[in-house]
Amino acid sequence: MRFIVLGVGAVGGTVAAALTFAGQEVIGIARGEHLQAIQANGLVLRTPSAVRTAQFACVASPLEIEPRPDDVILLAIKTQDTEYALAQLKAAGFSDQPIFCLQNGVENERLALRHFPNVHGVTVLMIAEFLTVGEVAAFGEPNHGIFDIGRYPSGADAADTAVADVLTAAGIASFVSQDIMQRKYGKLHLNLGNIVETALDDDVRTAEINAIVRDEGQAVLAAAGIVWQDVGAQDPRRDALMQPQEIAGMQRSGSSSAQSLARGAGSIETDYLNGEIVLLGRIHNVPTPANAWFTDLAARLVRDGAAPCTVSRAEIEAALGL
Repeated sequence: MRFIVLGVGAVGGTVAAALTFAGQEVIGIARGEHLQAIQANGLVLRTPSAVRTAQFACVASPLEIEPRPDDVILLAIKTQDTEYALAQLKAAGFSDQPIFCLQNGVENERLALRHFPNVHGVTVLMIAEFLTVGEVAAFGEPNHGIFDIGRYPSGADAADTAVADVLTAAGIASFVSQDIMQRKYGKLHLNLGNIVETALDDDVRTAEINAIVRDEGQAVLAAAGIVWQDVGAQDPRRDALMQPQEIAGMQRSGSSSAQSLARGAGSIETDYLNGEIVLLGRIHNVPTPANAWFTDLAARLVRDGAAPCTVSRAEIEAALGL
């Protein structure tokens, strides 16, 4: 297998480096100064136990890659960038190669299946950060992360087993699931709190407000008849397989949403997290005022170039009628 990692940020960079260290052939797809740094010096992966540099091929676009039948494509970009990435893959001549969506939300697999027949979902549990150009960090021990992998919309095949085996050997504990979307909806439910933790300047109310957006989410999923599995702290695999540890001289900056805001990335994935609940609520006639407000808030924060944790408790309480 040759792994094409589309998006070499926090998650994609950790995966690309881990696969490289395990002796797998990897091509990364990145952009700008990050791409230049990887091409010049490799990708630095910082973990609690080591600092290592992975040397792998990295290009700016799928159009620079000649497709092979044994390619495995790992999408590790935000949902708002998925359509463009899929169009590039199609233009480059990729067709039947398996595409694995290492992404939050539940929209990516559907988007990919519109263009490609061989689509797989991946539930990603990984504490990782994009630090600076050419450098990422993964805080989990003894594994970098825990992945669940399965065919979309359901079932599993030989590609799922093969990829899970390779990732596990590379230090990312991976499991094949016959109904991957149940776990991805569970991750969606968990991720509804990302924007709360990203925005709020007061940790005291975070848990309470998280509960409000997640309760709305649970009501919407029930109305839509969607079965989901809890992948949060209650998942017993976390204690044995991925415990967060400190990395000397570093402080974690929070969720992927917080990292996007802190970097001034110009976009945020809230439309496909809380926004998914808003969409389903509108379809099934379930009110979602808290998720709708936080979805609008995320767009405002990006538009204003705001830093994380700059929205007051008073503003959120007033908006939610608390």
